[in-house]
Amino acid sequence: MTPTEKIWHNGKLIRWEDARIHVLSHVVSYGSSVFEGIRCYETPAGPAIFRLREHVRRLVDSAKIYRIDTGFSLDQLSQAMIDVVAVNKMKSCYIRPIVLRGYGDIGVMPRNNPIETYIACWEWGKYLGADALAQGVDVCVSSWNRNAPNTMPTLSKAGGNYLSSQLIRMEADINGYAEGIALDTAGVVSEGSGENIFVIREGKIYTPPLSASVLGGITRDTLVTLAREAGIEVVETNILREMLYIADEIFFTGTAAEVTPVRSVDKVKVGSGSRGPVTEKLQSEFFGIVNGTARDRFGWLTPVPQTVTA
Repeated sequence: MTPTEKIWHNGKLIRWEDARIHVLSHVVSYGSSVFEGIRCYETPAGPAIFRLREHVRRLVDSAKIYRIDTGFSLDQLSQAMIDVVAVNKMKSCYIRPIVLRGYGDIGVMPRNNPIETYIACWEWGKYLGADALAQGVDVCVSSWNRNAPNTMPTLSKAGGNYLSSQLIRMEADINGYAEGIALDTAGVVSEGSGENIFVIREGKIYTPPLSASVLGGITRDTLVTLAREAGIEVVETNILREMLYIADEIFFTGTAAEVTPVRSVDKVKVGSGSRGPVTEKLQSEFFGIVNGTARDRFGWLTPVPQTVTA
């Protein structure tokens, strides 16, 4: 990670190196944070943030689930993210807003701990590798299941939830895979460590429902929209593990992963073993919009001006 100049903290822009928390902050012991990952893309018209409003809404929703009051409105948080990109003079970047419980009581009850909100940005390339978008990645089904719905709320993008993701990703890496796919507690396909999953079979696209312990992905929603616009049927339904082995195509979606094809699962080749035609078509539609070479017909891009409002 290459540091940028400024980070937004509770309404003010501070130096990157001054964004610090105490080691006994509540979040350190208990993972009590919610966060987002948002991409800003370089377009011919200048930098533009992808689906800013939806990401900010999910951040506020995640906080509400955990009874965290950010103290800032959707408009204020949205403007803060625009300002962070502008003040750091970024052409393209990854934006990380994080809301956390800070230094106060050390017990589990967080009532007396202050709420801290930080927004940072930095350059970040292709999450699963530079060649992954074209060549696809090799993945495995993880031995770790996703949380049951009545344990930790999966609709909240909470820091503590990603302890599970770390186990999934580390296990995959140790065994020579780029990523792992988790099943839910019922034994059906859930998601990757940080990605939603889509399975293509005989012209239809299948994706697990939110009830399968998946995060309601913004990029997931984007690809569903693009597929249906293209006349491709999208079915949200439980997916059996063996469906992964007989799929014609599989791809991941996520802010970091964007639209990444899967070429094998548990060393079983997916389709032809390379990016399939449906995945390639949807990739092209997605990157056309975010890179500004296709019309932003859904209003998904928020331009970033060259000046900061405050």
